[in-house]
Amino acid sequence: MSQYHVAVDHLEDDADRPTTTYLGIVDQAHADEVRAIAALEASPRFVREHPRLEGAFMVLRDDGDLDVYVPTDAAEYRVYAPDETGKTPQDSDADTAEGLQMPRGSSGPAYISGVTRFGRQSIGGAMDTPGNPPRVVWHTTESPAGASYFTSIAAYLIRVGAEPQVIYDPVTDKLGQFGPLTRSGRALKNDGSRRTNREGKVCIQVEVLGRAASPWTRGFDPAEKPNFRRLLAAARAHGVPDVWPAGAPKGTAAEVAKGPRSRTTWQSRGGHFGHGHVPGNSHWDPGAISTAVVPGKAGGSGEGGQDPAPSTSTYTVRKGDTLTSIAKAHGTTVAKLVSLNGLKDADEIRVGQRLKVAAAPAKPTYEPFPGDGFFHGGRNSPIVTALGHRLVALGFGKHYKSGPGPDWTNADRDNVRDFQRAQGWSGTDADGYPGPETWKRLKVPKV
Repeated sequence: MSQYHVAVDHLEDDADRPTTTYLGIVDQAHADEVRAIAALEASPRFVREHPRLEGAFMVLRDDGDLDVYVPTDAAEYRVYAPDETGKTPQDSDADTAEGLQMPRGSSGPAYISGVTRFGRQSIGGAMDTPGNPPRVVWHTTESPAGASYFTSIAAYLIRVGAEPQVIYDPVTDKLGQFGPLTRSGRALKNDGSRRTNREGKVCIQVEVLGRAASPWTRGFDPAEKPNFRRLLAAARAHGVPDVWPAGAPKGTAAEVAKGPRSRTTWQSRGGHFGHGHVPGNSHWDPGAISTAVVPGKAGGSGEGGQDPAPSTSTYTVRKGDTLTSIAKAHGTTVAKLVSLNGLKDADEIRVGQRLKVAAAPAKPTYEPFPGDGFFHGGRNSPIVTALGHRLVALGFGKHYKSGPGPDWTNADRDNVRDFQRAQGWSGTDADGYPGPETWKRLKVPKV
């Protein structure tokens, strides 16, 4: 009969690593009983198998602690301290939270405002292909959310060496980081010799507490989740476009298994990906999450993860008005009106009362087409810079070694050509020089 070393990991929000308390050795009957209790429908405990050590398992607890069980006859076991190695080894030059060096060309924040920092903040290193487009990869922890699972799951990810940069609880809106967004995570498996964790300008990995079979976006309102909005704003600040290049995440493991997990799409396109989209990986998470929520539309938060002051106007309550009718007339929700005005009772509004209502979002403005022949060697213009940033945001910036900048270069032309070919054009229609139709589809923001 097998025996197990047993320990408990306890993770404080400001701890460098979990505090581990060794409890001794138990027999197989005890381990079986622990598993049986965790399997009960009403149990606040949840079993996770160790991803690399056969027979070892951990128990996520709703009080935030993590119970660790490792067979005594394991060839190698680490029960006294968390595993220091992961799916991608740490770099010797990995940054710590102190003295962080921002990579050249970085445009977004290393840390999201107000996050909890877990662990040593040194999970990865520099990106292998910083000239490739930026992306976000969404995972699910296949576990409960809410309660204190936020810390017990964080302790689990540290112990098994599979930390993303970000962990998010959609129930409590808690947001944490294991390392800077500008460095690699280690929640993905390599695709042969290609290190998927280090693909692109940034590869921001997000572990969301939840299960793929029950998408966490159901009933989820981003308007009520400021940390979630900060997360998306930080991704946009790094140039991650609001698109799913490989398509919306699929709803079953069987659908994901049909593939394809396109290497070309993964390596050449920027945007949002699910774990099930990434070549070299076998997981099918995050499930059929709503693309209207992830990433939704820009404008909920300012760049760098800071919430701007809301743009509002006022409305004077008239006889016969209800919050429902007012919300409908102004394209908002009752919940948003209640929150915006600090109302305690949604049924008690009075005639003549002035309510804040969200103002209509400003219509985006685009740079007018500068004309045929504008783009040529020697051209130096802020319009060229704006074009370059737009190409990067859309996932067509792989030819830039630095920049984008105001000088029209072959890199600009090659990136425009890639964009044109993605529209299905060829020949002279994909010559790398923006014409009226190319410019219309690019939607370059007004300079």
